[in-house]
Amino acid sequence: MGWIKSGDRILTTAEFDERARRAATVIQGFGVEAGDGIALYLRNDIAYFEAAFGAGMLGIYPVPVNWHYTQDEAQYLLTDSAVKLLLIHADLYEPIKQAIPADLQVVIVDTPPETRELYGLNETPQPEGLPRWHELVSAAAPFSGEAEMAPSTIIYTSGTTGRPKGVRRAAFTPEQAEAVNTMLGWSYGYTDVLAGKRDPATITTAVIGPVYHSAPNAHSSFSIRVGANVVICPRFDAEALLALIEKERITHLNMVPIMFNRLLRLPEEVKRKYDLSSLEYVTHAAAPCPPPVKRAMIEWWGPVIWEYYGSTEMGNVTCLSSEEWLAHPGSVGRVQPGVTLRVVDPEGNDVPPGTIGEVIGKGRHGTNFTYQNSPEKRASMEKYGLITPGDMGYFDNDGFLYLCDRINDMIISGGANIYPAEIEAELHKLSGVADCAVFGIPDEEFGESVMAVVQPMPGVSLTPEGLQAELKKVLTGYKVPRRIDFADSLPREDSGKIFKRKLREPFWEGRERRI
Repeated sequence: MGWIKSGDRILTTAEFDERARRAATVIQGFGVEAGDGIALYLRNDIAYFEAAFGAGMLGIYPVPVNWHYTQDEAQYLLTDSAVKLLLIHADLYEPIKQAIPADLQVVIVDTPPETRELYGLNETPQPEGLPRWHELVSAAAPFSGEAEMAPSTIIYTSGTTGRPKGVRRAAFTPEQAEAVNTMLGWSYGYTDVLAGKRDPATITTAVIGPVYHSAPNAHSSFSIRVGANVVICPRFDAEALLALIEKERITHLNMVPIMFNRLLRLPEEVKRKYDLSSLEYVTHAAAPCPPPVKRAMIEWWGPVIWEYYGSTEMGNVTCLSSEEWLAHPGSVGRVQPGVTLRVVDPEGNDVPPGTIGEVIGKGRHGTNFTYQNSPEKRASMEKYGLITPGDMGYFDNDGFLYLCDRINDMIISGGANIYPAEIEAELHKLSGVADCAVFGIPDEEFGESVMAVVQPMPGVSLTPEGLQAELKKVLTGYKVPRRIDFADSLPREDSGKIFKRKLREPFWEGRERRI
């Protein structure tokens, strides 16, 4: 039997299941019904999974929220998602309470000791008049009804409008659920478990990325569901991860390249200090990994590094091992069984190997999703019966996929999706800004970082520091451009649209893998 652990708290799989059933009863008591959503404004915590699994039993959508959000960003998501209940860690409530819709029911989750310690937080006073999650769950009877087919988590993901859109799926049919399990199995190294060839309790993994991101969310929830041992980490720390691997004998991990960067920057004596021999399957995705970084990780950890490519909408579609990557550096893998993946020209024709085209595809679970309150965006994602994630790429002669560019301008920095239109809208509001363009440039640590080129109004003097200070008032820190340059004019297409490619290309020349 597996277990789930956070700090000094540990629950067996059976104990966790009972807590999730109690959570279902609590959620039901707030009048939330099948098809509704609940917002989980929580750091990585057992309570997150209790609520998410409990909601699933009732056919209710969990909606994780990026707890770094500003009030404006939080208000947008809580309103757009139309959630009926908000669970929020005690220390996160005060900063965003003014953004919470007046009719939204709120439950406070005690910030756990391990989280307070890691973030240097004092004990947070309980907000007056609001119920506490742990008290409600402890007092509730376990849900005893027939569990619904759990719907997918609504992940707010990429868009071109400046605001993220919530990906909403109908509950899977049994056949679709099986297809999703198969996809997640090869994505995270659980194929033998699904085939009945391995006891899941022999696998120990850790939740090291924030669960409001798609990949950490899917990986951690799937690991719990199959009965693996799961250690929940409130935040990522490079040396702490090495110590955790040794202490818990971690076998499987899901990571993003920025974590590789931070691990590689550790002193050599620290790298050699810990026993990492338990590692079997370390998969990464979500952001481009510079080839030198990946080579260094393979040299250090051995051929346990795997990579997959996909999107929240399309599902995961390719995968490759360390050995395959070394033979095809820069590739994101080969198409997996049950997946349809094409590289097409503007007319929808498949292009020959080595020719760049638009990547479109879908997994065996189909394309039955919509965007919350945005049917037009959903329609734009479908091409020739498949889904376009907005990437350009090509197949080589061996069937390995390479990504070259993105059709839209979304920036992926450290695994986080950043939408230039949102930043540009805020820049346009600032005094003295005539025009601007925001795009991603190479960053050895984050994969990409945010850059802005600003055209000042005639006779106006602007500084990068001044603009950054103003943007920090309205945007989450990671969205604020790290670099701001100025130009007398911006290159434009005949249509008048700013030609960002001309601004971006000089920064990406000579790269083994361009974005």
